[in-house]
Amino acid sequence: MRKFLLLIFIGISLHSSSQKIYGVVYNATGDLLPYASVTIKGTTIGASANNKAKYSLSVPPGKYTLVCQYIGFIEQEKNIQLTDSSDEELVFVLKEQKLTLQEVVVKPGEDPAYEIIRQAIKKRPYYNKQVRSFDCDLYTKNIIKLRHLPNEIFGQKISADDKAALQLDSTGKGIVYLSESVGKISSQQPNKYKVEIKKSRVSGSGNFGFAFPTFINFYQNNVSIFSNRLNPRGFISPIANGAMNYYKFKYLGSFWEDGKEINSIRVTPRRNYEPLFSGVINITEDDWRIHSVELSLIKKQSLEFLDTLTITQFYVPVNDTVWQLKNQVLHFNFQQFSIDAIGNFISVYSKYRIDPTFPKGFFDNVILKYDTGVNKNPATYWDSTRPVPLEKEEIKDYEVKDSLYQVGKDSALTKRVVDSLRKKQGPINPFKVLYLGVDRMHYSQTFTYRWAVDALLQKMEYNLAEGVVINANGHFDKDLDDKHAHLSISPTVRYGFSNTHLNAWANIVYTTRHFKDDKFAKDTWSLGGGKRVSQFNNANPITADVNSISTLFSGKDFMKTYENYFVSAGFSRKFDNGLQVGINGLYEDRIPLDNTTDFIFFKKDLPHITPNYPYQKIAAQFTPYQAFLIDANISYQPGQRFIQYPNGKISLGSRYPVFTLNYIKGIKNIFGSDVDFDKWNLSIRNEFNFKLAGILKYNFVLGGFLNTNKVFIQDYTHINGNEYFAASAYLNSFQLADYYLYSNTSRFYTEAHIEYHLNGLLTNKIPLFNKYDWNLVLGSNAFYINEDGNYTEVFVGIENFLRLFRIDFVAGFRDGKTAETGIRLGTQGLLGGQNKFRRQQNPLKF
Repeated sequence: MRKFLLLIFIGISLHSSSQKIYGVVYNATGDLLPYASVTIKGTTIGASANNKAKYSLSVPPGKYTLVCQYIGFIEQEKNIQLTDSSDEELVFVLKEQKLTLQEVVVKPGEDPAYEIIRQAIKKRPYYNKQVRSFDCDLYTKNIIKLRHLPNEIFGQKISADDKAALQLDSTGKGIVYLSESVGKISSQQPNKYKVEIKKSRVSGSGNFGFAFPTFINFYQNNVSIFSNRLNPRGFISPIANGAMNYYKFKYLGSFWEDGKEINSIRVTPRRNYEPLFSGVINITEDDWRIHSVELSLIKKQSLEFLDTLTITQFYVPVNDTVWQLKNQVLHFNFQQFSIDAIGNFISVYSKYRIDPTFPKGFFDNVILKYDTGVNKNPATYWDSTRPVPLEKEEIKDYEVKDSLYQVGKDSALTKRVVDSLRKKQGPINPFKVLYLGVDRMHYSQTFTYRWAVDALLQKMEYNLAEGVVINANGHFDKDLDDKHAHLSISPTVRYGFSNTHLNAWANIVYTTRHFKDDKFAKDTWSLGGGKRVSQFNNANPITADVNSISTLFSGKDFMKTYENYFVSAGFSRKFDNGLQVGINGLYEDRIPLDNTTDFIFFKKDLPHITPNYPYQKIAAQFTPYQAFLIDANISYQPGQRFIQYPNGKISLGSRYPVFTLNYIKGIKNIFGSDVDFDKWNLSIRNEFNFKLAGILKYNFVLGGFLNTNKVFIQDYTHINGNEYFAASAYLNSFQLADYYLYSNTSRFYTEAHIEYHLNGLLTNKIPLFNKYDWNLVLGSNAFYINEDGNYTEVFVGIENFLRLFRIDFVAGFRDGKTAETGIRLGTQGLLGGQNKFRRQQNPLKF
């Protein structure tokens, strides 16, 4: 009761009058102890020291006992009487922990640590579920610093002006991201969780910072860090059920705090290339709970993206039976592509309430919510609130960047600022238009927008119908802030030097966002028109660059195209519950496009040349005709979770599948339309993360025609085949199937795509594979139309090859018989590429 009253008194007083207790934490030799934990005894209110070992704690006048802790050092208590006249300095000097080796009964030849870990493993499920519900206050400070930035990344030069814009020095050093947030965490078993961010700031920006707390829970068998972004398999806890099979433990000794003995244990992975921690875990005697940890991950322990990550945690008693996390520090290092960066994510948890009563409906599909006034607080608020003092470089970063932001904000409409921004972009270089393209902002006092032109040489292609093709792709984008709207215009001019045809078309997309009473919707209006060149399969399974190489070097021009005058219009609405609906209309005047050249590099390959139409399905080129199509689609993924911002929501996904239903109606006699058919398609896709056992991904498709009164080849059901060495879109295509051999108008067809990514399972025990972080992927693609129209392929592949590629060995079976085998090379990782699922494009969208 005394502790409870003290907590209530402090909580009430903090809203009225408070002073600061501040100081520095040293060791006995005068060295700083960064990120030490400082707590008011008898409460969960406290602070964390910063990187310079300075701490600060705002409390009302009164008498307090402060406790300072640091892993490997004896905790120290100090009493202080705080008056309302001035702040008080309190310096801590911690002595190194002298661990004592107690006499314990162990198995012969076994280290005492193993019996302690066994006891902790037995208690792990209890502590993981001990607290039915709780809430607490949260403070986070996240900082990322560059220690080196090269002058060029992936061929893109980093100029001195670019470094200056990031407030870096000439060597590329400085803070690139600094943010603070204050909020509240609420949790309820078994899996309800909510974070409310009340206040947030980002240095040099009017936005709010990323504040999702990383409650790293070592009481779970599989520890998730950043939602498994650093390894989809997760990491095995040192007190997991099977920890003895993965870790070696060494008893370092014990020490005493508040009459309780704490055992200190060294944790070492038994093998490299397993998702394991190394470091120290401290466990209390008799009740076998976690007291504190300092555990690290490195590349050899399956850490992805980062080079090192060190996790420091301190737990404190909330009441006589419950301990909760008080401080957590994540320190990471990143060194790739000559970029050297470090960062610290500090979280301070305080004012725990155990088993509070939450109002009905409190836990909904929003798990992270930012208040409407989240970024409206002045600097004085943060100076009186933060439990982690700013370092000198952080103070300077706020002062300089916030001043520049305010100047830019106050002067955004002045001619001087506009002229400066224009000048900084420099003149347009004609050679850059050819090789790199142009991407510029037009700054104006009244009308600011972005315009761009894609690199002309990168958009060149070659095919036998048009010869050498030049594509000039332009882009215009403008935000309409007053309406939360965005306008995008994308014109294209295409010219074929062999057939001398000029095609030009444009697409316009207008997007608006609606946010009212915590309900969010996004509307998209689209309009397009002109004359263009299209593939017969509107999913566009063949890329122009791959087709150009194939045509020139082998004569195999697989990209079958036709010309069409078209007008399209569409509307879609995306709701915040995972539902999306849309309707689109398309009119096409379809014109055949025949080959006009037979130029290839090697004349011996002339027999490979085929007509510019799907000759496998139609005997001759089609005659011109018109088509008017209406497309309705609906997509839904139940159970989605969201981050809610003051003016919108972002989906975090769901464990349930995405269901997509598409219906296309070809209508006769409208604008001279010749088509008459009804076609439907249902897809179900999802993935399951089995942590250590890997990830299973799938995409199942059902569909067919309800009416086939008049169907032309462009509107057939097309199977996304692939006849190139380069892999096509995974989970949506067939790596060895012909492009048009299986096109059909069947009343029913089905296809399935399944991939099992082992993510290190098995391969982390193979020397060459684990050294280069290669992973296996297994799977199969199959479709069924009828007994004479079915196809299956199975594959085994290696992912993360050279960090960028995936290589698959594929065997295909036509109608139950072996057809062929082949190798496919795809991109992944930093290049993204075909490793990600690509939804089939809607034929009525442009």
